[in-house]
Order: sequence, then C-alpha cells, then structure tokens
Amino acid sequence: MADANSSSLSHVSLGTNRFDQAVVFYDQVLPTLGCKRILAHPGAVAYGREYPEFWVQAPIDGQPAGVGNGTHVGFSAPDKAAVHAFYHAALDAGATSEGEPGPRDEYGEPYYGCFVRDLDGHKIEAAYWDLEQVYELYIAPVED
Repeated sequence: MADANSSSLSHVSLGTNRFDQAVVFYDQVLPTLGCKRILAHPGAVAYGREYPEFWVQAPIDGQPAGVGNGTHVGFSAPDKAAVHAFYHAALDAGATSEGEPGPRDEYGEPYYGCFVRDLDGHKIEAAYWDLEQVYELYIAPVED
C-alpha cells in the first residue's frame, strides 16, 4: 500500500489570513472534486481523496500570508462536469473568476479546466485531462 501513490507530489500548502473563512470555503468547494477533510490541527486543515494532499493554514511564523505571482494550485477533476461544479461552488463560496470552464488551446486538446481566486487571492484551478487523448497525442508517439 505504501507504494500505491503514483503522484510525484506529497502535498501543497497555502497560507491564509482568514483561516476560519478559508476552511468554510474549501469545505464547500473541494467535495465537488471528490476531496474531503482528512486532518485538522489548530490553524491547519488538510484535504484530499485518500491522504492529506492539500493544506490550508495560518502561517506558522505568525507573519501574514501572501499570494505568489505566477503561482497556482491545480486540482484534478474526474470529468468536465466536476470542473463546472467546482467553478460554481467556488463562486458561490466567495471566489472570483479567473477563467470560466472550458478548453484552453495553449494547454492542448486533452485539457478542460477553470480558474478562480480563493478568499485570500490564491489562484486555484480545476482541470480535467482526457487521459486517452494525452496518451495518443503525447505519450504513444514518444514510445515508437
């Protein structure tokens, strides 16, 4: 079981200046992608499907949290409908739109996603990748 996780990332953490509101926000939004609250500690909550992949927390050093320019967190969606559900749940929970659900030519044919800004201004993405198309377009030609 220890080797069952094929992800190259352990987890991602985002700092918040509005911890209680951020937890309410992510409690409402992440279930649209099959994520749930996994762990909770004073000042930190972890979400994931099976293990703590995404943390929202008050900064440990007590300084204000900041938003990184050019930084965003992308969540994997199981299908296009989940991208739409995520987008609408996020807007309903107070997010602002950074790009409605749909394809993005610059990301290639297999991609379908959306972007929002959470309550602290972090850029958050929900993305569905058609893995059959990914394989056909990008992986299979390399293996020949």
